[in-house]
Amino acid sequence: MGAGFNYFVTEDGAHLPEDQRKSGNYGTFSARYGNIYTPTQLLQLYQEAFGERIPAEQAWRRPDGRFVDPFRQQIQPEGFESVQAVVADRMKHLGAVRELIENVDIFVFTLGLTEAWRSRQDGSVFSAAPGVIGENYDPARYEFVNFDFDQTYAALSTFLEKFHEINPTAKVLLTVSPVPLIATYEPRSVLTSTVYSKSVLRVAAETAFRKFDWIDYFPSYEIITGSFSGGLYYEADWREVNATGVSHAMRCFMNNYIEGRQSVKEQIANFDIGESMGTIVCDEEVMDRARG
Repeated sequence: MGAGFNYFVTEDGAHLPEDQRKSGNYGTFSARYGNIYTPTQLLQLYQEAFGERIPAEQAWRRPDGRFVDPFRQQIQPEGFESVQAVVADRMKHLGAVRELIENVDIFVFTLGLTEAWRSRQDGSVFSAAPGVIGENYDPARYEFVNFDFDQTYAALSTFLEKFHEINPTAKVLLTVSPVPLIATYEPRSVLTSTVYSKSVLRVAAETAFRKFDWIDYFPSYEIITGSFSGGLYYEADWREVNATGVSHAMRCFMNNYIEGRQSVKEQIANFDIGESMGTIVCDEEVMDRARG
């Protein structure tokens, strides 16, 4: 957006006043799916949107009595008034996801995490751990999982193949998030878990790139985390990527992917991410706050 480009939005909340669109995260994502951290989440969303799976759980109750969608728990900050309202909104959302997959020209997906929480009943992966935003944690119903390479790549490649069948002319661009884990459920250092997670995701992306000729990999992860940067691309918390890092990554992207790139280089010399970053909801941060 800051460089004069737009992204395809199929769930824009055009029927709502502007303040409600903003508070409801309309336009923050192409469709209102929230953060999709793992390939398994991505595959399950596709399967649900195209009628291949029906999750066992439809809505979770919050402590304040409102309800949330288990698969995008922060997308509606004020929550929903009933289970029926959650289901109705999700049906509209799934229609927007179908429209997106069927019509998008370039699909960009950032692999973010390998750690997740899932249902023991049907394997559904949730956007945040049960009990953090909604529902209560019950070890008989839910379990922690840290996906390995085989699980990660199986979900990624299955999604990509299904996506290509629906939209055979579209291209896919994969990236890996340079943001380290804020915490880990594993009984070990978060540094170890971060390296494990990013390594699995990076190899999965590389394997997909080598297999499918309509996929490319953009090294934003390497640009931000490379030792040559001296840590200058992170905020003071050493986790969030700062404007300088985003500008460098975007310049590299424009130089290699955009025709007529000389005309846009100046626009991204000081890429402003302040407003857009302020609207992004982070499920990992809310889980970390719940721990503290």
